[in-house]
Amino acid sequence: MNYKELDTPALIIDKNIMLKNLSDMQDYANRNKVNLRPHTKTHKSSYLANLQVALGARGIAVAKVGEAEVMAQNGIDNILIANEIVGYKKLKRISDLSIDKTILFGVDSIQQLKMVQDVFSNEDTNANVLVEIEVGENRSGVIEKEDFINILNFIKSAKNITYEGIFSHDGNSYAANSKDECLKIHLESQKRTLEFVELAKNLGQDSNIVSIGSTPSLINDFPILDGITEIRPGTYIFMDSAQANAYGSLNKNAAWLTTTVISKPTEERVITDVGAKGLTMQTRSKGFTKTNGLGIIRGFKDAYVNQVYDEHCIIYNKEIRDSVEIGDILEIIPNHICPVVNLHESLYLVDDGVVELEIPVDCRGKLK
Repeated sequence: MNYKELDTPALIIDKNIMLKNLSDMQDYANRNKVNLRPHTKTHKSSYLANLQVALGARGIAVAKVGEAEVMAQNGIDNILIANEIVGYKKLKRISDLSIDKTILFGVDSIQQLKMVQDVFSNEDTNANVLVEIEVGENRSGVIEKEDFINILNFIKSAKNITYEGIFSHDGNSYAANSKDECLKIHLESQKRTLEFVELAKNLGQDSNIVSIGSTPSLINDFPILDGITEIRPGTYIFMDSAQANAYGSLNKNAAWLTTTVISKPTEERVITDVGAKGLTMQTRSKGFTKTNGLGIIRGFKDAYVNQVYDEHCIIYNKEIRDSVEIGDILEIIPNHICPVVNLHESLYLVDDGVVELEIPVDCRGKLK
């Protein structure tokens, strides 16, 4: 069927645009002689993760242990949980996964490593860890070099913990005011990451993996410095309205929502059947990823979602109001595709408008 015949709201993925996005990023990694480890928190689908691996990716990244479990059960062997994992139950689950899979995860404190040691010292498996470095996002990660040295010394003395390398995330690139500023953030974050690689080397620790990335800093063909071994973009597979601003075009946008017009109560207000539970209320409020409203309305110039309630989408646009009837379909490109995917049970892959495949979002809701 044509995708417009699907019941709404539905999350639509243009197959050919998606495949070109995957090919472009793999080519970028190959040209720069680094591995591509896509972050699958964007699509949360083992089907698409396996496709990325088949196209050349060296394993994947996830955000949660639950996502790693689903991916491992569906054939993915090399998984980085790009997050600090804390707590006996979660660490024991990683140990169980590590019996026959390559599982890596993030650390940034000795307190966390003591928990890791308590679990893995009694197991037959090894904890393979990457130390996260804070590079400007002001989130998690090691800030002071003295703390990094102490972490490495602890790992050296610990049983069943192996230092595999370093990862960082330049999420502050989203707030860059221009591509030039994004490039500066991209280069500075790499340089800071590599400073810690050199520090580890001076302490006798080789960093087998040096992993960087965020989609804004990797979609514009920016240089990758010597010493980086892998890149870790996520949103590039589908893109969204914020990433379109960072890239400068909607040409790479593979994902949109279909939604049905259910009311036209005034001369400029249109109501549709997707709300915060299908679109989210997330905005991008600064930098070159800044967006208007809560999502772009495809096919209408400068039109966007003004507001959402749980189950209602509110659009104030007279052109749209005069162009549609009750029951018509509108299409929305979300501001941030990652949380939107997590709200849907499946994705619909379309080729030239025809639904080719329904893909389960099998990591949906895996928050633990």
